[in-house]
Order: sequence, then structure tokens, then C-alpha cells
Amino acid sequence: MTPITGRSLRLVFPIFVLICALGFIDSPRAEIRDVFTVREVAHGVFVHFGRHLALNAQGHDDIANIGFVVGSRCVAVLDTGGSVSVGRSLNAIIKQHTQIPICYVINTHGHVDHVLGNAAFLADKPQFVGHSRLKSSMIQSREFFLSHYANDLDVPPSRDQIIGPDRLVESSLELDLGGRQLRLQAWPVAHTDSDLTVLDVKTGAFWTGDLLFRERLPAVDGSIPGWLAILDRFNSMHVRLTIPGHGGITTDIDSAVEAERRYLSALIAGVRGELAQGRSMQHAIETVAIAEQSKWLLWAETQPHNVTHVYQQVEWE
Repeated sequence: MTPITGRSLRLVFPIFVLICALGFIDSPRAEIRDVFTVREVAHGVFVHFGRHLALNAQGHDDIANIGFVVGSRCVAVLDTGGSVSVGRSLNAIIKQHTQIPICYVINTHGHVDHVLGNAAFLADKPQFVGHSRLKSSMIQSREFFLSHYANDLDVPPSRDQIIGPDRLVESSLELDLGGRQLRLQAWPVAHTDSDLTVLDVKTGAFWTGDLLFRERLPAVDGSIPGWLAILDRFNSMHVRLTIPGHGGITTDIDSAVEAERRYLSALIAGVRGELAQGRSMQHAIETVAIAEQSKWLLWAETQPHNVTHVYQQVEWE
């Protein structure tokens, strides 16, 4: 077999496809369900937990943790799912819980499973809020979304259903929902180039987007050093409840962060070691961070992408 190298694999694992390949919720693993549900995890904080499905499976548009926060004046939506249909289900369940208007739709980053439901909220006329780099990221992704996820849009699929932010967060921003402050933080390149977190000051509920994965192997689409630096910041935060982009919520952010840090550190150290010894990318895929394999779901689906992405970055250091 011809060895696989970093250069020969630059187009084999497109960055975005494997990032959102599978999702899951907290154990025990959930079966496919027909009813869209939310859980109130703190007062006024509601989460819909994504499924652990392959992107080509029925229901693949419902793999991310999404939800909403209710203030006395208005509601903020936190991510909208991977289709207009999922976004519409989220919108409907919000209106079952409250008649207070929706004033903000906040996207934690630009991956398809978190943003494609945005169009379902256009009639509510909210502000769409995101990282300062998310607008350009969404513009660049439109043709890819139309090409690969047309069935997750309303018929006929169109570019105007792919909605980016109209209010950008350069560094930090506070939003007032009425008796409830949301503290938004834009981060340097880590999981992606447009990661945003949201803290509900009232309850201490912290939405991390995909900066934190639980149970599912973290997927790298940005910078591991940048990601590790952010995790160090997470360790110094005093939050009561953490809502990751995928997986179950936790009241112990330090343990969740440590598990992710351990894997990311092993990944980048392993790739550097493989390059230093002149080994092929295929060998790296099969061996790097292998001690972590039993600790994470979806290793076979995600690890090749992660090694490839990091290999391509590190070989040019």
C-alpha cells in the first residue's frame, strides 16, 4: 500500500464534513424519536439535546445541543439546529412555553448542525448574533451548504435561507433579556475561527458551543494550541452548569475540560512525534493518541479527520 502523506491527503478529508458527522446526547444513548422536546436545565434555560446520528442517517439534522433562554422582556435562541425543519420545531416549542417575543438568535459558530435552522426565525425579526468572523464564514459556506445539505432547506433550496449574523461580537457583549443578562464572549481560533460562548449570569448556565465536547471525540477544525488556551480560561470560570455543543450537561466543568485537554494534548504531541520520525500520515492515523480511544465515542469517524488536520498544520511549523 502506498503510504499516505500530508500533501496527498489535503483534499481527502474536507474540513467541514467530518466535524458534524455524528452527534449524541448524555448516556444512556437515545433512540430516534419523533417528538421534539426540550428540558429546563435551570430556571428559564431550556435545552434540546442532539442525537448521536451519522450525517447521512435519517434525522442527521438534529445532532447538536440547541435551546433558548427566557427573560421578562424577550427570548434568546442558542443555535438553531441543522435544518429549517429543526429550527421550526424549536421555534414552535418556544411559543408553547412563552408568548414573549424572540429578540435574539445567537450562533456559537458556523457549522451546519448549529446554524441551518436560522431561517425558521426570520418572521420573528430577531437580531442574529455571532462572532465577528462568523458573517464571512457563513458567506463562504453557502455554496457548500447548498451543495451538500439542500434537503435540509425549504423547497426550493436557496442561498437566502442560509442566514448569518447581523450583529457581530468583536470581543464581548452583554444582552439584556429583561431581568436577565447574557454575557457573550468571542474567542480566538480554536474549534473553528468563529467560536462564541454565552453565560446566563442569572443562573450560571454556560453554553460552550463546540469548544466543549462530552463523550463524543472532539473534532478539530481550527487550532489545537488556541483551543488548549481557551480550556485554561474555562478552568478559571465559576459556572454552575455547563451546556456543551454535543453530549450531556455537567456541573463539573473542570473534569469535562480535563478530559478534552488530555485528548487534544495527546493528539498534537503524537502528530509532532510522527513527523519527527518521518512516518506517514496513515501511520499517524492508526497510532496517534491511541490510549484515548476507549475513552471517547466515534473514534473511527473523527480521529482520521483530526490527525489529518493537525498533520497538515504541524508539518509546516
